[in-house]
Amino acid sequence: MSATAAARRPAWTELGFWADWAAVVGLVVLVVVFQLLNSTFLSLGNVEAMLVASAILIILSVGQSFVIATGGIDLSVASTMTFGAIMFGLAFSHGWGLPLSCVVAVVAGLFFGAANGILVSRGRITDFIVTLGSLSAASGAALILSGGKPVTIVNATLLRLSSNGIWVFGWSFIIAAVVAVIAHVALFHTKFGTHVLATGGSAEAASAMGVRTRRIKLAVYLISGLLAGLAAILLVARVGAAEPAANTSFLLNSVAAVVLGGVSLTGGRGSIVGPVVGALLLTALNNGLTLLGVSQFWQPLSVGVVVVAAAFLARFQR
Repeated sequence: MSATAAARRPAWTELGFWADWAAVVGLVVLVVVFQLLNSTFLSLGNVEAMLVASAILIILSVGQSFVIATGGIDLSVASTMTFGAIMFGLAFSHGWGLPLSCVVAVVAGLFFGAANGILVSRGRITDFIVTLGSLSAASGAALILSGGKPVTIVNATLLRLSSNGIWVFGWSFIIAAVVAVIAHVALFHTKFGTHVLATGGSAEAASAMGVRTRRIKLAVYLISGLLAGLAAILLVARVGAAEPAANTSFLLNSVAAVVLGGVSLTGGRGSIVGPVVGALLLTALNNGLTLLGVSQFWQPLSVGVVVVAAAFLARFQR
């Protein structure tokens, strides 16, 4: 086939087109299938529940997107969130009040983000090893500080945060949407975002162009830690307690959402909208399987299959 004939082919006939739109297409297919199998899937109540449930994953995925866009990965994001939740619970239970407890949760997230960023950028240790160590350290610190027991938190503001909102958009989802918009602007409309993508594309070339890649590496891990701290607040509001149990599913799902969203695992190419859609897809998948009465043991398997399929499709992205 000549180059001219190939150029005339509709874009949707190419595998690269479907790879680029995998998250959106997958979400639409899931919605249609689950609605056909269970008529309550698209009821307002269930849609509201799904959007609220997706808020934490969206925020974690946004932070993960910045890290992966530089060619790194943050395996500690879920454990950092758990550590932030415990710090929030301890501060609140000692009478520090809600605003100060929220600050403590965010600072706790920033602490592990800074530790990861310094060790990766200054220590030049592989990000996989650094964040794997942070995963264990944050989980252990959460268990030690809490004594392995959850801290129950009763607060009217947190209850409204988790249960109220505007129409089907709960406050948790609205916060996540605001975070995503700010992240999109930062990644695609600022010099910082350009430097993030340049660092992921080729750190050596970016350094030659004057980009301070070490600072960029530190910054993206700080962003990931900051958002993990924010997610910790939403987690406490949703659960009504600060639980030391590791939320490992959030780690896998945050990476899965980023992969589904078309962010290159080797860095240099990123997106915020894609991972947000990926997070919605994974939430819809778990929700739909639950509505159909499928055992929760099958849900991690289904997520794993989706991730591998998305990684395979990513090979054909244009």
